[in-house]
Amino acid sequence: MKRVTTHEAKTHLSKLLAEAERGEEIVILRGTKPAARLVGLGRRAPPKRPKVGVHTSPPVRAAADAFAPLTDEELSIWGIR
Repeated sequence: MKRVTTHEAKTHLSKLLAEAERGEEIVILRGTKPAARLVGLGRRAPPKRPKVGVHTSPPVRAAADAFAPLTDEELSIWGIR
């Protein structure tokens, strides 16, 4: 287990993160007292993306009368007639 001060942790954070990802445990000290522990979460596989052209959801369906003209009553409700 590696021990570093807060100043070292701020200065070398990228390097310490890489070490934690490789499995090393790092304790961050505030003065001489342990304040935090830096550990890796393990590698997660990135989400798989579908190939181009593969359908990922069902097709959108519209009602048969979705594009039918509005009736006179509907036009008056909308204030068009």
